[in-house]
Amino acid sequence: MTAAAPSSRAEAFAVRPHPNPLSADARAQALSDLKFGTQFTDHMARMQWRQGEGWAERRVEPYGPLQLDPAAAVLHYAQEIFEGLKAYRWADGSVWSFRPVANAERFNKSARRLAMPEVAIDDFLGSIEALVAVDEAWVPSAEESSLYLRPFMFASESFLGVRPAHVMDYLLIASPVGPYFSGGVKPVSIWVAQGYHRAGPGGTGDAKCGGNYAASLLPQQQAFENGCQQVLFLDAKDGRYLEELGGMNVFVVRKDGTVETPRLTGTILEGITRSSVIQLLDDDSRKVVEKDITLDEIRAGVDSGDIAEVFACGTAAVVTPVGRLASPDFDLTINGGEAGAVTMAIRKRLTDIQYGRAEDTYGWMHRVG
Repeated sequence: MTAAAPSSRAEAFAVRPHPNPLSADARAQALSDLKFGTQFTDHMARMQWRQGEGWAERRVEPYGPLQLDPAAAVLHYAQEIFEGLKAYRWADGSVWSFRPVANAERFNKSARRLAMPEVAIDDFLGSIEALVAVDEAWVPSAEESSLYLRPFMFASESFLGVRPAHVMDYLLIASPVGPYFSGGVKPVSIWVAQGYHRAGPGGTGDAKCGGNYAASLLPQQQAFENGCQQVLFLDAKDGRYLEELGGMNVFVVRKDGTVETPRLTGTILEGITRSSVIQLLDDDSRKVVEKDITLDEIRAGVDSGDIAEVFACGTAAVVTPVGRLASPDFDLTINGGEAGAVTMAIRKRLTDIQYGRAEDTYGWMHRVG
């Protein structure tokens, strides 16, 4: 476990306290009825980059609306990236984040792809530490709860013209959350997208930018209309290979215990939960194969019983069992519609580390409060 960071990292962010923060009673009420991404803490962290000057104006300030010029570049050319990670309240009251350096590195990978400036890892971590220090009372302690952290950067320069913006704003907001799916940890139903793709070769599939998610919304709507909670995308070139869900990576468990997941091709987001799951499975001496997986393989494997489980993973939903896979052409029930043993075991391994119930032998946890 990583020790608390030097105070100078957080102290680089000047604190401008909220003049009228939510009362303790109102905050307690908000924390008693947690939904995902609907309630936000009293403050946000912020800094600004200008071409030729670099990053400046680091501060924590009251959470509130942003003032943007109608010509702000992000509104016209979608130059924007974001990340997602969580802070967890441990039984002793301390607060820890999960692999924030990996999030910082992926944030900068996305920034390079979108022609945006990188953020120093110390600034990325400092913004988290500074915001949590001010709003620590917002970190919930209920089972399956956490403080969801959303760092994002966007082009704020006012101009109309297709070029990288010369002014960027970085912000970090925080939201106390419960389980991503309102039903808790239960098998979800997945709709296989027909005729729509999340990303193509050479595009922004392995960057975490809003455009990828905007492209998933219409297929996601179709999933809802067909009784499914998520959508699974196939590759754009051949329309045969599994890529990822709208916001999660996907894994397949064979009846011999082998676990497979689509290989990273540049069109799939390199999930931090994904890499953590692979590490945990590998350390349990379970064979993990990263490969091209066709939809036909999945259909045949479920029909024959060779595929025993399917699960998805990501920061928001952690590890989620998949009980049904459907499209206009088929409707498959996986493992009798029940959560599988491998799925639930790896979920427990991961969440026990995140909540401090098991020793962190990987150095994944970073103390922030």
